[in-house]
Amino acid sequence: METGKMLLMIPGPTNTPERIMKAMERPIINHRGPAFHSLYKSILENLKYAFQTVNDVFPLTASGTGGVECAVGNIIAPGDKIITAHFGVFGERLREAAVRFGGKPVDVSAEWGEAPSLEKVKEALDENPDVKAIATVYNETSTGVTWRVIQELGKLSRQHDKIFIVDAISVLAGDRLPVDEWNVDICIAGSQKCLACPPGVSMVSISERAYTVLRENKYRPFYFDLESYRRFAYDRMETPFTPVLTLFYALDEALKFLKEEGLENRIERHRICAEAFYEAFDRAGLETLSKGENRSNTVIALWNPPGIDGEEMRKMAREVHGVAIGGGMGKLKGKCFRIGSMGIICQPYVSKTLKAVFNGLAKLGYSFPEEPSKIIAEVEAKLAERLSRLPPLHL
Repeated sequence: METGKMLLMIPGPTNTPERIMKAMERPIINHRGPAFHSLYKSILENLKYAFQTVNDVFPLTASGTGGVECAVGNIIAPGDKIITAHFGVFGERLREAAVRFGGKPVDVSAEWGEAPSLEKVKEALDENPDVKAIATVYNETSTGVTWRVIQELGKLSRQHDKIFIVDAISVLAGDRLPVDEWNVDICIAGSQKCLACPPGVSMVSISERAYTVLRENKYRPFYFDLESYRRFAYDRMETPFTPVLTLFYALDEALKFLKEEGLENRIERHRICAEAFYEAFDRAGLETLSKGENRSNTVIALWNPPGIDGEEMRKMAREVHGVAIGGGMGKLKGKCFRIGSMGIICQPYVSKTLKAVFNGLAKLGYSFPEEPSKIIAEVEAKLAERLSRLPPLHL
């Protein structure tokens, strides 16, 4: 049973600063009035900063999966072919969204814990020159794999005149993603990840190229019609349908918090904290699912050590230390555990999580190659020194 305040080290939702939580206490307002117009204008402007784009970015009253459905549904009509690169649960969900809209996926896949080669995408394009779009997950939350070829995929998409869709739900503001520079036509993010906002809002950026394509799609969804979102924003500074006002207040505050810290500083903080986790786990002899450059800044996924019950370790972390850690998903359920290193991730959170994991493993009989307390102390000191070079968080 979870009691008291839990440190959320799952891959979302993540820990939310008090200032963002308090923003939701503001009065409910008329979503067709001037107060909302001011709120919405602030959100739209600051979302462009987060996405590094001059194009439209719209917040949707939906989870991240709703954002994916929006992106795919606006572009893909029945019979359209789409290259779907997938290597985990969320990539497969993206593929399924295309199928539900009548699309014909051209699969580019890899084993979970790995990432496809860029050459596979090039081959798929050569063999299927009539595809309408290329879609992929940038950071696969189920495996902790970041596919660091988004810039190259963007160039490839533009060269072949294909729409490029990127699910960046668990990575935007936690790793580099200049949407315009990398030729991403539609990018999806989630409020509950690196923006440190409560769940319930997805955000979708859309290029002028994508608008041109979606206008020809008479099957695009009604609720998620991006042309409708654009028209309402430009003509009235409103949303087409009733928005979740409390979460819009929170998102507005979260975006202001992001600008105060600075996008590059936030990305660097995520990178530094992730590297601390990887150093500690490598020294402890634990194996991550992702390897090398594919290691994620935001999701650290580790195999359960042989003979160790990962679910029991997670239970101990939760009940003894007050730390919630994620388990495996899909075919990885019961085989691995996942740590969300995102949002307001900082040295105390990293330290508390490492202690919870190491103590649980020790009680379950895991044999460490060196003293766990020594690993934690040295990683803590190094992490604190590196983070001291960044501006402090004003929570």
